[in-house]
Amino acid sequence: MKNVIIGTAGHIDHGKTTLIRALTGHETDRLGEEKRRGISIQLGFTYFDLPSGRRAGIIDVPGHERFIRNMLTGVGGMDIVMLVVAADEGVMPQTKEHLDILSLLKIKKGIIVVTKSSLVDEEWLELVKEDIRERVEGTFLENGEIVAVDSVEGTGIDELINKIDILTEEAESRDINAPARMPIDRIFTIVGFGTVVTGTLTEGKISVEDTLEILPQQVKVRIRNIQVHGQSMNTAYAGQRVAINLANVKLEDIERGQILAQTNSMVPTMMIDAKLNLLKDIPRNIKNRDRVRIYHGATEVLARVTLLNEEEGKAGESIYVQFRLEEITAVKKEDHLIVRYYSPMETLGGAIVINANPRKHNRFDEDIIKDLATREKGGPEEIVEKQIDIHSKEFPDLLFIAKLTAQQLNDIKPIVSDLANEDKVIVLGNDNVIHKNYYEDVKKQLINLLASYHKSNPLKLGMLKEEVRSRLFPKNKSKSIDTLIDIFAKNKIVKIKDKFISLYDFEVVFSPIHKEIKKQLEHIYLRDQYSTPKFGDIVNDIKFEKDDVEQVFNSMLGDTLVRLNPDIVLHTKSYENAKAKLADYINKNGSITLSELRDILNTSRKYAVALLEYFDREKVTKRIEDKRVLY
Repeated sequence: MKNVIIGTAGHIDHGKTTLIRALTGHETDRLGEEKRRGISIQLGFTYFDLPSGRRAGIIDVPGHERFIRNMLTGVGGMDIVMLVVAADEGVMPQTKEHLDILSLLKIKKGIIVVTKSSLVDEEWLELVKEDIRERVEGTFLENGEIVAVDSVEGTGIDELINKIDILTEEAESRDINAPARMPIDRIFTIVGFGTVVTGTLTEGKISVEDTLEILPQQVKVRIRNIQVHGQSMNTAYAGQRVAINLANVKLEDIERGQILAQTNSMVPTMMIDAKLNLLKDIPRNIKNRDRVRIYHGATEVLARVTLLNEEEGKAGESIYVQFRLEEITAVKKEDHLIVRYYSPMETLGGAIVINANPRKHNRFDEDIIKDLATREKGGPEEIVEKQIDIHSKEFPDLLFIAKLTAQQLNDIKPIVSDLANEDKVIVLGNDNVIHKNYYEDVKKQLINLLASYHKSNPLKLGMLKEEVRSRLFPKNKSKSIDTLIDIFAKNKIVKIKDKFISLYDFEVVFSPIHKEIKKQLEHIYLRDQYSTPKFGDIVNDIKFEKDDVEQVFNSMLGDTLVRLNPDIVLHTKSYENAKAKLADYINKNGSITLSELRDILNTSRKYAVALLEYFDREKVTKRIEDKRVLY
């Protein structure tokens, strides 16, 4: 059955709390000060059953301007609003501000309730209704019904209930398949149970024993118990008022305004890209770097506003902005924010989140403005593609993209699959993904890097794979880099031989002189198997130009020759022979010492040390005290 939250809005002392008592039989003012002063200070919550059988939650918001933050905390979770106007006073300042806030939050369904109707005559009542109709023109309540009631005598209450019931049928259902999210508006403890938080579950569903996280701190918690309208439930759904008993967290570790959410569903942020819609009657223009108050869910965050496409924001305009927050928070695309001046605290407009995790932008950057326009209107596929494009350097996995876009992983997978089929993204191993733009950019860099290397080292097989990684992907240790390089090889951009990468069409071409040098070098290193001379001595003995000898020598390293350390180089055949003898000895004897390897190879201690240290680095052997065993 559809879950619906109904809320009140309106000026102080216009009878909102009394109206709820008449509708539900319940009292929402619970604080002693509220009862003593006769005004609502905190949010009030209750419920009632409609003629259709639906159970509707009720939120009573404070009407006094001093408690506007508390009003904002409640209004974000409403599906239907009762705009309350007292017949004896008519539309008042807070009536207008509440109506502005409701319109900015894109509340779609509502009804106008004229209270205290018995205090005025019929003629006055009609004048009040006419004035209200003029004041709501151009808002979501423009065609809303007006019902006159007297909450004390009960006049008009049954009619109001029936009209509310009809509106609940028309209200849009909330998405119970989205990642669960609940702004926390109350926190308390119950002896024997521990920490309890309450709020309106705005999306998704939660069940007992689920593990969630508190954002933006990303503290993991477990659900012990759930109550909906005072009844214990195993599962709660979007659109319900919920009280949740949490494990693994203390009362002092939670603050009102934080968000209880599905784990890995949102990424906390210090910046928000948004479309700011300014009210038509703001008292002054908004300027770049102005300090503002942002209200989202149950939280208030201070921020500086960067105007991206205008010198200043004027009344009635819609502009692109970047909010640079003074504390971390968590939002998602298409969330609605209320924005107020820092001082005096007056509502200046509402903002719709376009990018919940942006990078810092420069003003008047045409590419940024174009990107924001695309994001603003884009569907899920465009949003996912853009996030992959932005974060490709990090080789993001699908779970990370799901968090950035606040979508379920199972919803992301088919989108990415479609993008891959359209050749817009490339899926690597372990669900990592990159954009085709990044692939082309890396391909260009790789071709340029190897072309330059081949030009300087024409006799080398190619660049070491590790050097390619460090040059193209500094500080990135992702295993997907190897997968990407393999894709370049599969696409015949490069070829890979052992540890070397070269351009696909590159071949080492030895001149007759180079061939002769290589022949002589091989002879020397094979002749002096485990007592090879230093390279400087070889250069002096071979009657060729030093540069030619060095080029050939370098081309042989890693292929024909193995460098054990800066001073000792062996022929690959000698190295492989030594490794085979070492493995055979250890297999027969369990281990080998330095002196034993020296005797087996009939070499000096210096060469035996160099070989064992190289075997250790290559994970052929492992040292245990003064012995080596196979790794």
